[in-house]
Amino acid sequence: MRIGRAAKGVGEFLAETVGEAVAEVILGLLACALLAGLALIAYLSWSFSPLLTVAGAGLLGLFLAHGAWGTFRHPVKGRRRRSWTAVAAAGFTLVAATAAFLLLYATGCGCL
Repeated sequence: MRIGRAAKGVGEFLAETVGEAVAEVILGLLACALLAGLALIAYLSWSFSPLLTVAGAGLLGLFLAHGAWGTFRHPVKGRRRRSWTAVAAAGFTLVAATAAFLLLYATGCGCL
């Protein structure tokens, strides 16, 4: 009885450890692929038109700044958030989560 319970516990531990290692490798590869995709998009857009690339980056920066402002400001009582501000806040949150993901996983993949 005790040996079977111990073997079951060791088996569960090994399965969990291997699962975490596989998940870590998959997340690292996904982060490297995302980073490579972003670099390719930046390279192709710059080779197409540097002026449009800078203008697009400026507009994206303004959009994300508006989203950050909408996310972190204190709401005014009795006033609902406008839909444009909600979209900008969602975009800011998505970009912040992607940046955090890249900082955590892509920096350790050896592709930098």
